[in-house]
This record gives sequence, structure tokens and C-alpha cells, in this order.
Amino acid sequence: MRIGRMLWIALLLAIGSVCAPPAHAQAGTMGNVGRAIATCISRVRPGDTPAGMFARPDRFDCTTPQSALGPGDFWVLSDPLPSPDDADAAIRVRQVSLWQRQMTLYAQAADGRIVGQFADEFGIGRRLRLGAVIEHRFVPAGAPFTRLLWRIDGASNMRGLVLGPRLATDAQSVRSDVLLAALYSAFAGLALGLLVYNFALWRVLRHDFQLAYCALLGCLLLYALSSSGAMAWLLPEMSNNRRILFSYIMLCCGMATALAFCACFFEAHVLDGWPLRAIRVVILAFCGIALAFMAFGPQAMAMLDRLFSVTMLLSPIAVLAALVRAWRRRSAYLSLFALSWAAPLGMLVARSLYNLGLLPWSFWVDNSTILAMTIETLLASVAIAYRMRMLSRERDEAIRQEAISRELADTDPLTGLLNRRAFLARAMSSDGTRTLMLFDIDHFKQVNDTIGHDGGDEVLRLFARTLRYHALPGVLVARMGGEEFALLGEDTMLPDVDVMLASIRAVRLPFDLRITSSIGICHGPLADENDWKRLYRMADKALFQAKAAGRDRVGRAAPLPIAA
Repeated sequence: MRIGRMLWIALLLAIGSVCAPPAHAQAGTMGNVGRAIATCISRVRPGDTPAGMFARPDRFDCTTPQSALGPGDFWVLSDPLPSPDDADAAIRVRQVSLWQRQMTLYAQAADGRIVGQFADEFGIGRRLRLGAVIEHRFVPAGAPFTRLLWRIDGASNMRGLVLGPRLATDAQSVRSDVLLAALYSAFAGLALGLLVYNFALWRVLRHDFQLAYCALLGCLLLYALSSSGAMAWLLPEMSNNRRILFSYIMLCCGMATALAFCACFFEAHVLDGWPLRAIRVVILAFCGIALAFMAFGPQAMAMLDRLFSVTMLLSPIAVLAALVRAWRRRSAYLSLFALSWAAPLGMLVARSLYNLGLLPWSFWVDNSTILAMTIETLLASVAIAYRMRMLSRERDEAIRQEAISRELADTDPLTGLLNRRAFLARAMSSDGTRTLMLFDIDHFKQVNDTIGHDGGDEVLRLFARTLRYHALPGVLVARMGGEEFALLGEDTMLPDVDVMLASIRAVRLPFDLRITSSIGICHGPLADENDWKRLYRMADKALFQAKAAGRDRVGRAAPLPIAA
């Protein structure tokens, strides 16, 4: 319970660090920097020119959501720009990266001059900053810029045309890159460290959930590389649309491996039946969508995006079904798993609703995947550590129970000595010459008749205690059956027989009875089963001779010869 409370507090702090009111200040310095720009839209018509569109703001629709107009070619006009603090300072126009064939951004200065910057999907990729933000830089030439105009060609318009446009300074742009570099580097370092650590554990322990977790971390690393825009820096010849397509594929793979981790994490019996089948269906759906993106992404992006968004909404349902089943079957890992998946489930719902147009765009929703999965990887690593601890405990308990079972199977329940089977097994593992001493309690039937079977059992226990007391470490002590006992060991380690006989006579029994014992001894090699049979037969004959000679004495057999 204490661990659970601590983890809930850690989760709330982690979420609060990015979602609480201070996040507004963070958004102003990381990714979503500068002043927001309001925009209006108009479809491209034959004969349109930038100058003509700047002169006709009445042609633009400022109320209809951009995504409601569907795919095509569009003009996007900004509201008048605010007066700059420094008229000679460069401005940076930033916007979210979207699936578009090409884009031209025009800036109109106060003196009527219009400058433009064109970029196709390859040029857009080269303009990306961290956070997958497209950035255009304009330097005024004597007059400040007063308005912006975009021409977007080949827009899929799944989310909009110009999403999240903002006006920033050079310093704000650089500061955003530095802070986002720190954020993404922290995530990459965390994920890479966990990947190496868990893969090393998997190589030794071979648990399926460890391999699924490693695959999840690998997909997240590749997704972070792509969705952050860093891939465009590493591969400048890669088009922006291809980068977006790669992000979709990695997100599909990441969701599939995350669900595979969910399926493998709980105990084997927990998700049997329809919850496991539901998870597998969603996994197959994500794999199929990933293949469809590879094959038909550029031609059917809008349809595949909608299919992907709907499938993402199915993932929380499958995970919640697994959690309900785990709760009903009282899984030991439910609390930690639910805690580690709280942030990803919220992210999945929010991201899916945003993709379907049911939530407005925000920088943090757009980057919620990395934020949520950072929290998930941290808490999932705790869950895995707890899972490993429980597995270790289960293994140790199983070993302990096996040892107890083996000991019970090898032990005579009345006396606590080795039973005949265990004694023979250990005797046969001996090597070299050994001395066998067989003990038989004299007149034990009379003892039973005198003090009863319970009293006879007490005599056997006291007799066994005497043998155990005189036996040195390494000497086997066993009850062979009935009132017959045995000692086996090296000749120098066995107790003196006269001392043994005296100790047995001195045992205090109920009703002041006294007992004696006859002993048969034989010394010889013990290399195989035949040696044991000869050794036992000769010791048994010596015991019979001691009985015949009057009991309470020792019979010695001639030492057996050692085979050449």
C-alpha cells in the first residue's frame, strides 16, 4: 500500500509537471513559442496571385474550421501582424507539420513589398525544427512585415491547413530547440537505458513480457526520432510526408507491442479467454494498418488515418477489459500495471478524439504520445522490477517447498533420521572404503508389550537421538525399518562401539525401563550396488552373531577385500 501511494504521488507530480498551470509558461519557451496568429482560408481559383489575395481579405472564410473543407489547394491569410518591438529584427513564422505536397509562404511588408519562400515536401523537411515545427525566417528590408499568406497545394487537410501558426523571434526559436533537445534527449536516454537493461535481463531470464517491453522501447525511440523532427536533420533528403508516414508506422508498431506487453505481463491464467483474444485482435489490427501505411500510405492517407484513429480508441477498451479481468482474478500485479498505463490510456483517448476532430489542437495534445509514454516507461520499469521481485520470490518459495518435500520424502517421520530409500541413495553415491554399523534394539517387542506402542515410539525417538548425538558430520544415520538403525561413514569418523553401547544403556525411558542394542559391523569398499549388498549382508550376519552371543554386544565381520 505504501509503494502504491508513493507511485500515485509520483504519477501526479509527473503529469503536473507538464499539465499544471506552469505548463503554460513552458509552452511559451518550448515548441509553442511566440505569439499566436489568427488565420482565414480560401480555396485556390484560377488566376489567383499573392498580391490579389492580399488585396482581397473578403474572399477568406474566418469561421469554418479548416479541416471541414476537405483536401485540395488553399490560400490561408493571417490577421494583421502586431507591430514589432524592433522593426529591423527578423521574424520566424512557425507552424505544425502536416501532410502537404508543397507550400509557399508570402510576407507582405508595410511598404507593399511581397516576399515568398517556396518548399515542396522535401523542402518542408529541411525547414523542420525540433517538435516537428515548420519554420520560415523573414528579414525585413526597411519596413516591418504586416501580413502573411500561405498557399498550400496537395493538402490532405486531415487536421487543418496551417495548424498552430505563431510569430517568434530568433531567440525564442533557439530557446525552444534547446529545451526540446533536452526533453527528447532525456526520453531517448531513459528509453535506451531501459532497453539495454531489460534486453540483458531477457537474455538471462527469457520472460516474454521483457522482450515485448524491449520491442516497445525500440518502437518508441524510433517514433520519437521521427515525430520530434530530428529524423529530418539526420536524413535531409527524406521528404516530410515520408517522415510523417514513418511516424504512423512506428506508432502502430508501438501500440501493437504495448498491447503485447499487456498480454504477457499478468500471470498465465489471468487473461485466458476473451480478454486475451480481444487484445490479439487489436494487435493484428495495428499490424495490418502498419502494413497498409507501407503499401498505400501516400495514396490513401486520409482513410488510413481515420482507421488508425478508430483503432486507437479500441486499445483502451482492450486494456480496460484486461484490467477488469485482472481485478476479478486478483492479480498481484494489477495496481502497478494500472498505474503505469494511466497516462497512456488518457493519451490514447485524447489523441484519438483529436484525430477524429472532437478535440481542438494544442501543442501538448500533439506531443502527448512522447509525454505519456515517458511516464509509462518509467512506471512500467517499476512494474517490471516488481514483477521480477515477485517471480524471484515465487522461485525461492518453490525451491524451498521442493527442498522441504525432498526432505520429507527422505526422512523417517517418527525419528527424523534418513529413511531406508534416502540412506541407500546417499550410500551409493559414496566412494572408497566405508564402515557400516547396523543397530537392532534388543527385545523391542517386549518393550512394546510393556509400555504400549506410544511408549515404543518414544523409545525409537530416544534411540535415534542417541545415534545422532554420537555421529560426526558426514556420517549417514538412518532408520532402516522397525527397530533397525544404521550408521555409515569412514572408519575414523564412526563412534566407538563401547561408548555407543554404554550410551544406549544409559538412555532414560518411561517407567525406568532400560534398553540395550546389538551391533553388527563390517568394513569394505563401496563403489557400486554389488559392494553395498556384500557390505550390508556381512554387517547383518555380524549383527545376528551378536544377537546369538547374548545381545548387548558387537559382532564384527571380516573386512571385505578391495577389488584389484
